[in-house]
Amino acid sequence: MTPHTIDGTAILRRPGPGPSLLLLHGIGGDARSWEWLAAAMPAAFDVIAWNAPGYGASTPLAMATPRPADYAQRIAGLLDALGLPQVMLAGQSLGTLFAGAFAAAHPERITALAFFSPALGYRTAAEAPLPEGVQARLDALHSEGAEAFAGKRAARLVFRPERKPELLEAVRRSMAAVNAAGYAQACRALAAGDLLADAARIARPALVAVGAEDVVTPPPEARALHAALPAGSSLHLIPDAGHALPQEAPARLAALLVEAAHG
Repeated sequence: MTPHTIDGTAILRRPGPGPSLLLLHGIGGDARSWEWLAAAMPAAFDVIAWNAPGYGASTPLAMATPRPADYAQRIAGLLDALGLPQVMLAGQSLGTLFAGAFAAAHPERITALAFFSPALGYRTAAEAPLPEGVQARLDALHSEGAEAFAGKRAARLVFRPERKPELLEAVRRSMAAVNAAGYAQACRALAAGDLLADAARIARPALVAVGAEDVVTPPPEARALHAALPAGSSLHLIPDAGHALPQEAPARLAALLVEAAHG
């Protein structure tokens, strides 16, 4: 995948003549989190992975306490800058909050929709303190530094990490690259998010997939999202996988996305 910066948003892109697929990473990831999945996608697909605002070389959002809708607005601007009226859209973890907000606001721009390892959000008011667990994570990043922060936490995202050293290092590397300011904005969006409410506003069926061994956003959260989505949505429990689903099961997710593109 080749890096580009478009209208303030840094992306990795593997062009193709077929459907465009935009991939939105999680709070501890970046565009590189999707490289394994991109490699598993058929060559015809135009695969684009963004660095969310405040990640990589992407400029942060203007507000200190953004909501998922603010990230959705940035997605719309990116698609406009790329000249893409419609895309397939897939988010992982925090990225599912942004995908849900975008799909609810811009249904005409979505040809297929996927939620991987979905994070439901905490439904916190803008003026309220961050949830305790989210604040603790942000405090740890500031006190430990990104390298130590990633070193302590990356293994939790991977099922049986001792058997997957290359994959674990890829997860750790992306987490170690987080920018503190961008991470703080993402924490605010995670706190404010309400994916189930957005799911109730989504008109088209979507696919939901979760690692059977995910301890970060466990399967019951994926089941709750599936129940809130329109009839015809599908739910997939991926065996022997944890939270880092795009790295742990890229071929399986690629097959689901190809099916969705043709559905």
